[in-house]
Amino acid sequence: MNIILLGPPGAGKGTQARRLSENLKIPQISTGDLLRAERSGKTPLGLKAEEYMSSGHLVPDDLVVEMIEQRLKREDCKRGFVLDGFPRTIGQAEAFEQTMGRMKITVDRVVNLQVLKEELVQRLSGRRQCRQCGENYHVAFHPPRKADVCDRCGNALFQRDDDREEVIRRRLDVYEKETLPLVQYYRDKGLLKNIEGTGSIEDIYRELEKAVS
Repeated sequence: MNIILLGPPGAGKGTQARRLSENLKIPQISTGDLLRAERSGKTPLGLKAEEYMSSGHLVPDDLVVEMIEQRLKREDCKRGFVLDGFPRTIGQAEAFEQTMGRMKITVDRVVNLQVLKEELVQRLSGRRQCRQCGENYHVAFHPPRKADVCDRCGNALFQRDDDREEVIRRRLDVYEKETLPLVQYYRDKGLLKNIEGTGSIEDIYRELEKAVS
């Protein structure tokens, strides 16, 4: 089964994609992971992407789609895949359509995780991380036993720059402008299912299972 997961930053796409991948025995594919793998492996695509990223530019859509295409050609994708956060724009979606046409594959279901903006801000702005061991916390949902101190190693916690409220709101504005139109794009194709991305991880996953069944 070939699945696309959509949703804003902080909606829990990665968590749900991992569970779906494990239960359906199909790979989870995210562009972030692909970019890191291509760059660390110094592949031709990775070196091209590095040129753009090192100069502060976004990796062009055609390069991202080419990475996705190469990944989908691997043996583990024969039974299906879960695309986590791709495509991000209508342009990427249209380019991906052409790629799938060449590969003679189709998307079976697109699931959109819906979460209110203020809850997303709370989720993302409350994240804290240990600078020493990398352990993750949340001030509301998973606080350390002692404020701002890591339970595991006793070092100070910090807030990443991209988890500050003003940055989060800018990221959500970009999402609404560039990625939210994909919801209508896939609705028009009869592929879209909306589910609520609030509640426990287990409750959300049960709804996700229904959406892709």
